[in-house]
Amino acid sequence: MKKKVAIQGIKGSFHHQVAQSCFGENVVLEECVSFREVITSVLDNTSQKAVMALENSIAGSILPNYTLIDNSNLQITGEFFLNIHMNLMGLPGQTIADIKEVHSHPIALLQCANFFNQYPQIKLVESSDTAITAKRIQEQQLKGIGALAGPAAAEIYNLAILADGVHTVKSNKTRFVILKAKDLAYDKENVNKASLRFELDDTPGSLATVLNVLNNCKLNLTKIQSIPVIETPFKYSFFVDVIFDKYKHFEKAKKLMEIMTTHFKVLGEYQQG
Repeated sequence: MKKKVAIQGIKGSFHHQVAQSCFGENVVLEECVSFREVITSVLDNTSQKAVMALENSIAGSILPNYTLIDNSNLQITGEFFLNIHMNLMGLPGQTIADIKEVHSHPIALLQCANFFNQYPQIKLVESSDTAITAKRIQEQQLKGIGALAGPAAAEIYNLAILADGVHTVKSNKTRFVILKAKDLAYDKENVNKASLRFELDDTPGSLATVLNVLNNCKLNLTKIQSIPVIETPFKYSFFVDVIFDKYKHFEKAKKLMEIMTTHFKVLGEYQQG
């Protein structure tokens, strides 16, 4: 029996594209409306793994997803960087002049804001997924409605590409992570990256001290993100990604950080994407 992979969205979405790249063209999908449903699908064992976007090079971090991963105690087992190519698509025979509304995921709309500034007559409408509108346009033969999605959506749902590569910055990448239920057994030989979460007390310079520890242990900090702790106003949790050449260097840093920080957690140890 093939393992099922949960994604936010449907076939033709960027999450689908990443799932195919990581698990093969014939991957069995659990299509979820929201990222919360993606997490639930793994927690209740409907799916064995999940693909989740964490950050985009134009739109930035998807902060709620950090919290979802933290609260669920799922484990990050890998990452994948996808080149995002946004196309405006609609029914064959339509032109941009025919389009009155464009529907897509809010992050996708944000990535293409400059393009749509040229077309103030087009109303931008947020939807749950990049591919869902492409599917709806085809099924209901909707004229005057455009979808903003990747090339795969146009192919799967037989739509015409009305404008190609409409994202603002042409070097547009999204970082996705692979998630599964906690499992302490993994191959440390190939591990060279880790995602961590911690909080700090109010001692002056505490964050600088932690960063010095990472540097002294020969870890390279590639990402740091602060997110408010909802229960405590103006207190923040920190999410960091580090890469390293030797696992023993990471182990040393991990032991020190467990002492120096509060609510320390390893969200995942994996091979750099």
